[in-house]
Amino acid sequence: MRNMKSSEKESLFKNGGMVVLIAVICNALWGSAIPYIKLGYKYFNITDRVSDKLLFAGIRFTAAGLMVLLFYILLKKKLPVMKKNEIVPIVSLGLVQTVVQYIFFYIGVSNASSANGSIVNSMTTFISAVMAHFIYKDDKLNAKKIAGCLVGFAGVLLVTLGDGDNVFDVSFLGEGFVLIAAIAFCISGIMSKAITQNTDSMIVTGYNLFSGGVILTIIGLIAGGSFNRVNTEGVLVLTYLAALSAIAFTLWAQLLKYNPVGKICIYNFVVPVSGIFLAGLVLHENIFKFKYFAALILVCIGIFIVNYSGAGIRRSSGKKAQ
Repeated sequence: MRNMKSSEKESLFKNGGMVVLIAVICNALWGSAIPYIKLGYKYFNITDRVSDKLLFAGIRFTAAGLMVLLFYILLKKKLPVMKKNEIVPIVSLGLVQTVVQYIFFYIGVSNASSANGSIVNSMTTFISAVMAHFIYKDDKLNAKKIAGCLVGFAGVLLVTLGDGDNVFDVSFLGEGFVLIAAIAFCISGIMSKAITQNTDSMIVTGYNLFSGGVILTIIGLIAGGSFNRVNTEGVLVLTYLAALSAIAFTLWAQLLKYNPVGKICIYNFVVPVSGIFLAGLVLHENIFKFKYFAALILVCIGIFIVNYSGAGIRRSSGKKAQ
């Protein structure tokens, strides 16, 4: 396969329509992870112990990293070698994006209701936008971004509330930990944007997933994590989860490299909505409710508001101004 030229790649990931398509695909894939993780727990007979879940996550991300690095070899016809000055930044990204985020996320969701967890986790959109406002000169908050975020968040509220959960019953080990995980995800986005400016995004993604996955696996094993059962169905689900992480994080790194963080973070609202619809397909849950379709419409409107320039979907400059 012929390598895509740098200018062609930049044009692809800065094109307005392609940005929308790729960002939606990434977040739809992340949304699909929730029902498939539940299937994985079922097939491997994973208990409520956090150590078992961390082991499951560790193997998933280790495999995802290896997939990205293997694809790099097939695509570029050379080994994915990190330079000495890239090792610390990339491993640090793995610690934040994979280890810290998922340790706090798995503990948090175990102590929070599903509605509360979804609502708090969707705060990544606002946190990313605020962080970008203070870090990048060309990525400031404006009325349009704020309006789009509020409309998208309204869609998340609609899809997660009204299921009987007590949304006012919160705890630090529950919603607090989910919020910390969301902050870690946002910080990792800023880190990824900086690192990929001068390093191949596939090398960054592959090694950060691999290093983070190995660390999670070691933590899970030391804590006593184990699988009570291993079967073909479970292995297939784990393979799918690894593949979706490899694809989504690789594409997302490219989007972050060429676009303002505040512009693409609005697409994170797709995660809980896609998770709901895919739960119907995978887990056979009842998704034919008016609020689900209304939520999808609100999320789409929010995305449209952020991207609409008066003459269609605009092309972002993607230039980092620090």
